[in-house]
Amino acid sequence: MFDRIAPRYDLMNRLMTAGRDRAWRRAVAEAADVAAGESALDCCTGTGDLAFDLADRVPGGSVVGVDFSAEMLRRAGAKVGTRADIVSFVQGDVLDLPFPDSCFDAATVAFGIRNVEDLDSALVEMARVVKPGGRVALLEITLPRRLRAFYGLWFDRLVPHLGALVGRDAGAYAYLPASVRRFPTPPELAARMAAGGLDDVRWRGFGGGIVALHHGRVRQ
Repeated sequence: MFDRIAPRYDLMNRLMTAGRDRAWRRAVAEAADVAAGESALDCCTGTGDLAFDLADRVPGGSVVGVDFSAEMLRRAGAKVGTRADIVSFVQGDVLDLPFPDSCFDAATVAFGIRNVEDLDSALVEMARVVKPGGRVALLEITLPRRLRAFYGLWFDRLVPHLGALVGRDAGAYAYLPASVRRFPTPPELAARMAAGGLDDVRWRGFGGGIVALHHGRVRQ
């Protein structure tokens, strides 16, 4: 499914969020708290937008984007441009990351963690590859408390139509609201991050609570 939607993935992200996804990804990069010369891992990287935001924060450092979709990674590689000395992409699974323990200063994921088969194992694996004290930051769609009527109209009805017309894959975008409803609430996710080895877990909402950014530090 992700290979199928890759050609129009960026366009659909812009349309579904009215362009706000770019600012939200930059907020994730900021929450990762990385600096010049450091390293970061972006999981479920898709076409690489968050990896590129991280690269802007680590001049002289390195960023690795990992994803299981070969077509997503092909498009990410085509966008790398002048960041080729910092950013690289690797095909892999967030449930079994091909990296040793404590080798990154931070790990991130944007709009991908809800799609993994075992959320708790993914959180443990992300914490495993980050140095003690380093940040893990997650951005994900949530069920808002105040905008449920809008959410139902937008994600249940309009997004699948956009997926059919623009993304040319109505089924993939009908999957979106179903995957969000299966995902933990922000407080529940924060608790599961803490159980996965993170301290000082915090979260905040964007877009009236339609998305949430969580971050915590790997336990020392």
